Amino acid sequence: MSKTKQEIILNDVSVTDAGAEGMAIVKHEGMVIFVPFVVPGDVIDLKIIKKKKNYAEGRMLALKQPSALRVPTACPHFGVCGGCKWQTLQYDAQLKYKQQQVRDNLERLGHVDTSSMRPICGSENIYYYRNKLEFTCSTKRWRNGDEEIPADDPGAVGFHAPTVFDKAIPIDHCALQREPSNKIRLAVRDFAFANGLPLYDIRNHTGFLRNIVIRCTSTGEWMVVVIVAEERPEWLFPLLDHLKNLFPEISSLLYIINGKMNDSYSDLEVHCYHGSPFITESMPRFGGGNPLRFRIHPKSFYQTNSEQAFRLYSFVAEFADLKGSETVYDLYTGTGTIAQFVADRCRKVVGIEYVEDAIADAKENAACNGLSNCEFFAGDMAKVFTEDFIARQGRPDVVITDPPRAGMHEKVVQQLLDVAPQRIVYVSCNPATQARDLDLLSSHYAVAALQPVDMFPHTQHVENVALLVRKDEN
Repeated sequence: MSKTKQEIILNDVSVTDAGAEGMAIVKHEGMVIFVPFVVPGDVIDLKIIKKKKNYAEGRMLALKQPSALRVPTACPHFGVCGGCKWQTLQYDAQLKYKQQQVRDNLERLGHVDTSSMRPICGSENIYYYRNKLEFTCSTKRWRNGDEEIPADDPGAVGFHAPTVFDKAIPIDHCALQREPSNKIRLAVRDFAFANGLPLYDIRNHTGFLRNIVIRCTSTGEWMVVVIVAEERPEWLFPLLDHLKNLFPEISSLLYIINGKMNDSYSDLEVHCYHGSPFITESMPRFGGGNPLRFRIHPKSFYQTNSEQAFRLYSFVAEFADLKGSETVYDLYTGTGTIAQFVADRCRKVVGIEYVEDAIADAKENAACNGLSNCEFFAGDMAKVFTEDFIARQGRPDVVITDPPRAGMHEKVVQQLLDVAPQRIVYVSCNPATQARDLDLLSSHYAVAALQPVDMFPHTQHVENVALLVRKDEN
């Protein structure tokens, strides 16, 4: 080890394991050091950049000996943009660590017997699998290393820098969404630079171009949403005409005027400039038949890995084990995709979701799919999912719940215990909060099956489906 006044450098240390948030772990003299963009088995030199009482954070200075698990990356921005931290780790190893992450959380936090856990379901496509990306436009370009940025630099179009809110990393090629995604983003950037359209300065709230949202479907439809800070048709409409003429694939070209102090747009009006106000995704039905079709509006939630969404929902339908006569509740239903996926196999599905626009989408999609046994309700889950509501809609035989990362509200958990459906199928994007909720439900329910699913290759994120069976049904 060598020291200077304010830095600690460790030479020839081994990376021993994968850690939280896509980090890897180095252990040195009893201290755990979290290091990004390295993989277990690497031997590296590293610099400590933050030191706490029980752990430290470091940055690799040099790769001295590569791990056998290390693979080349497909992204030219790996290690800079902050996403896809596991891209340099073999995919089989990624799956191993994700499954272990689920197991560790369930056992340690939820006291769950994980002997029923199946092997994780990996993604067939580990690149170009996303159907949605959001980009930011900023007058402040992130400096890469010692890069010199000229005073008259116009800024960058890309992703938010991971450590600061007002800078963007310029992205030439992102390997997460298929073409023409990169070409569309670069066309917006080049048109803005060539025609003097100022990018946005989120710190001083000046400028014009704020964000670009690009969505696509497996059926080949493309949606582009251009978000600007003010109504300047002399700037905006020529840009939109340029995109319309250059990319005939764009079937939905929209814009939003956002004069707020933040980038959220869920409360803002969407203007359709060209084509349709929505795109339509297709998903096979569980067990065959005509595919389901889902209209996706610019504010709609839809699983961003379409192929894995079908596999995820198939596990949900399998665990629900519906015979045709059941009443099913789908909590946190979103746009009703899971509800409609299982609707053919039960008597009735009741979906509940906080976002009113999502419920409007769910009703529209159910009608388009010819499903008359789906009912959807908007409101706060803890306030809607009550005894009075259940008395009106009927007691559920099966409950499917797919909450946000924070998990279920304690009132919702208690209501599940009071209602006591025969089965609960719990879909989670956060094994830690799922573990907490499973522990709260354990007085009345046993975990009968567990199925991890990888929706986001090269990241630390993992979904898990848990089947809970009422103990008096065992």
